[in-house]
Formats: sequence, C-alpha cells, structure tokens
Amino acid sequence: MLLLQQVKDAAVRIQNIAVKTPFTQASVLSSMSGAQVYLKKENLQVTGAFKLRGAFNRIATLSDAQKASGVVAASAGNHAQGVAFSAKHFNIDATIVMPESTPLTKVNGVAEYGARVVLHGESYDDAYAHAKDLEKSENRTFIHPFTDDAVIAGQGTVALEMLEDIPDLDMIIIPIGGGGLIAGMASVCKQINPDIKVVGVTSKGARGFFDSYHAKENKGPKVVRTIADGIAVRDTADETLKYALSVVDDVVEVDDKEIAAAILFLLERQKLLVEGAGAVGVAALMHKKIALKPSDKVGVLLSGGNIDVTMLSVIIEKGLVKSSRKMKLLVTLVDKPGSLMRLTEVLSETNANIVHIGYDRTSANLEYGDAHVRVEVETKGPQHQEEILQSLRKNGYEIEQVN
Repeated sequence: MLLLQQVKDAAVRIQNIAVKTPFTQASVLSSMSGAQVYLKKENLQVTGAFKLRGAFNRIATLSDAQKASGVVAASAGNHAQGVAFSAKHFNIDATIVMPESTPLTKVNGVAEYGARVVLHGESYDDAYAHAKDLEKSENRTFIHPFTDDAVIAGQGTVALEMLEDIPDLDMIIIPIGGGGLIAGMASVCKQINPDIKVVGVTSKGARGFFDSYHAKENKGPKVVRTIADGIAVRDTADETLKYALSVVDDVVEVDDKEIAAAILFLLERQKLLVEGAGAVGVAALMHKKIALKPSDKVGVLLSGGNIDVTMLSVIIEKGLVKSSRKMKLLVTLVDKPGSLMRLTEVLSETNANIVHIGYDRTSANLEYGDAHVRVEVETKGPQHQEEILQSLRKNGYEIEQVN
C-alpha cells in the first residue's frame, strides 16, 4: 500500500489549493439504507471533482526542466481540469487529450484554464494512447490519472479529511474507474484504522476493474458504455489493481438505471448536483448492493459534479416518467373540428396538466378520418394516472401509454 506519510506530504502541498469539502450526514439516505450515512462532497471541490488533488500534487513535484518542457495528460474530463488548473498555477504549458464524446462542459472547463485541448478517439484508452504519442513527439511529461504514486497520494487526502471529521467511520464507499482514488484512500484508511471496511463501486458498463478484482488478476480490456463517463475506463492497470487487492475489502457494481436514479435522488432530495461517476456510491446504497448494520457509520464519496446538462435533462425526464409524475400517451381520435378541444377538456377535468402535444393525421397505419395525438401530461402519481386513463377510455378514446 501507499505510505501514509506520502499522503500527508501531499496534503501539505495542496492545502492552499484544494478545498476541504463538507462531510455531512444524509438523513434521508440514512433512513433508506438503515445505517448512518455521511456524504463527502467533492462535487463542490475546485474544478468540480477530487482529481485536482492528485494532479496538483504530481505537478508540484516536477523538476524545473520538466516544468519548462510542459505536460500532457489524457482524461475523460475531471483529471483534465485538475491538470489544466495546476499547470496554470505553475505557469506550465499543458496539452490535454480527451475522448471525442467528452461532455462539452468538461471540454470548456479545461480550455478555460488555458490548456490546449485535443479530442481523439472513442474512449479514455484511445485518448491515452494519443497522449503517450504526444509525450514522445513533444518531449512533455505525462501526468497519468491513476497509476502515478504522487497522483494516488493526492487522491488519498480525501480519506485523511474524512477521518479527521469522523474518526470512527466503519466503512468508506468509493467510486472506481482506473483505481487511483481507491488505492490512495484505502491505503490511508487501513493505516489509520485497519478495521474500516473499504468498498469500491464500478459501473456495469465499465466493468474491467470489477472483473479483475474478483478474479484477483488482470482480465484485460472490456467494452465500455456507461453514463458515468468519469469512470469509463476500458483497461485495468496492474499498479492500481495490486493496491486494491491488498487494501480493498470488496467491489460491487451498479448499472446506468441505478446511477441515473441516484443522480436524480441527490438533486431532488439532497440538493446536490453530482455526475454519474460521483453518484455510484449512493446508487449502491439505494439498490442494496452493500450489507449494512444500523450501527454502521458509512462515508460515501461524491467524487465529482461535472455532469453534462444534456445528460442531466434526459435523466430528469426519464425520472419523472418512472416516478409517475409524467405520462406520455398516444390517443386516437376522429379527425374533425372540435375533437382535439374535447380531448383537452377531458384531460382538464382530471387535473392533468398538458406540457406537450403533437397532432398526426398522415401516418400510414391510421384509418382515413382518424388522427393520432401524442400528449405528455404532468401527473400526481400512479393513482392519478389510472384516473386519467379510465376517464379517457370512458369517453371512447383508444389509448396507448408510451415511454
């Protein structure tokens, strides 16, 4: 494991740069999970994620010659912003290679710190390969997002802060992408209190680390497809896997639907904007992936908050439908004057609020003289939706509920 002193040294280097983020109890999540749950809010960190810690610590240790030659990094977004911020602080030239699918908010965040952004490839691993090429061709120092011990030490400072605030934690739940974060945090936990249980959480859409951890050997690259872009890592690194096998107690996984539900829960019930990677720990608790006792004090890391607005809008929309607060209907009616008005009157009588409506009279599957109306209505739960459907059927409408 990483030496505790390395993490303490990193804490000194970053103390005037990284914010000591809040670590507070989440009462609703505690009730849901049956334990005492506390959230470490690294989504409120400078640059919006924990990655600043490791990037700054690594760049702070560069030689003058390395600083003069500049740095290069590969990242899906959060490490990129951490490197760009740190390079600007030390007045170092920085190039960041990011996957072409990287959310615009993260691309813009990097560019705003003055770094050159290069979009390349479909995944982090494609961007990584290109960044390594630039390391050689441009004589830059490569700042690895998770296999560098200085980066890992910086990430470990999150655990130092958590244990300073709540020394008697029984468990810490940590997102896993490449594994640098959990390597640093678990090393700290096990040296301060070996009884703390450390649990990692991966996305089912990026399960390379999950499979390798449970097989206790590197199982090689896996196909990546997940809304948690911050942990969308295809290849498992031998270095971080070795750390995990020595200091991590368990690794569980959650799927995209569970991650989306956690993002919506945190936004609505905790008033916290968290990206997919940052929400996986909460998703694991919400969906009972981790066994807990009522007496357990559990720290959950919200690792970042840099979510793409477009993705957030999709998650909110789907969440409203899933929770029966919005209903989408396809209604067939006679195409004549007054038919649409009568439909809206029926919906109004049931207190359904129409938020979108579309009228189609030309589809090939329609009988001549009929029309399809696609209507979206705001509703007040399953019972209200059933009342709306019954009222429409009572008035003679053919209805299809669509997702």
